[in-house]
Amino acid sequence: MPTITEPVSFTFRDEVRQSDVAAVRQLVHETGFFSSAEVDIAVELVVDRLEKQAASDYHFLFADQQPAEGTPGRVLGYACFGEIPCTVGSYDLYWIATDVQFQGQGIGRKLLEQAEERIRQRAGRHVYAETSSRAQYASTRRFYELRGYEAASTLEDFYGPGDGKVTYRKILPAPGQFALR
Repeated sequence: MPTITEPVSFTFRDEVRQSDVAAVRQLVHETGFFSSAEVDIAVELVVDRLEKQAASDYHFLFADQQPAEGTPGRVLGYACFGEIPCTVGSYDLYWIATDVQFQGQGIGRKLLEQAEERIRQRAGRHVYAETSSRAQYASTRRFYELRGYEAASTLEDFYGPGDGKVTYRKILPAPGQFALR
């Protein structure tokens, strides 16, 4: 699929809709980075939120394309995060993905910034994001590094031989403080 280079208008929403089940499945699958089991997990988290509503441990943020008159909008990207059990203010960023046709337009960056702000509003202090050490994920690791995340740990061969887990961490400034970039 070709990348769309024209700037796109989008809005954020926090509520999960039934249509997001299919949208997340398609979006995560089309990145080409995830196995079918991983795609299923991404969808399971959406379903969990739909079923449990506010009682779910998973929070979502969607970037929706502002539709042209007479056409439906579409999900351009999303983030899923949640507080890590038995911690005080530590959050996992479980998923962040952007439609492959719209990558490189700042949607992922803005989703991450907005997710961090929502975490801060929940008294979050740390955000953790896990990714693979494989060469395919170099752009993902660079994405986090450019946004102030540091590689906090690497577990060699975690996902499989030659496929380690890299955990990134960002310390969020307290409300009223500004992050240094």
